[in-house]
Amino acid sequence: AADESRFPEKPPLSYIALIAKAILSSPTNKLNLAAIYKYIEDNFPFYRNKGRGWRNSVRHNLSLNDCFIKVGRCEDGKGNYWSIHPSNLNDFVHGDFRQHRRSR
Repeated sequence: AADESRFPEKPPLSYIALIAKAILSSPTNKLNLAAIYKYIEDNFPFYRNKGRGWRNSVRHNLSLNDCFIKVGRCEDGKGNYWSIHPSNLNDFVHGDFRQHRRSR
């Protein structure tokens, strides 16, 4: 068997799902980018030694998908808090993490 702790499995989750789970784990349902990264690394060890590429994908998914919205600047002025658009919240809470692009 492979050494699970050194080579954890890639979680069968899209970046959208990883981001949504991170945001939903927060009592306020909002997180900044650093906290989203931290949640993913803490909960999905696969991403810990994977360099920076996956972080670009996280940022890309946050900006690209209408299901994620900026909800104000962080207190330290560095970056924004991200949350889940109210119309997608129910889907995500029930584990449906399909890609959403709402019509503008």
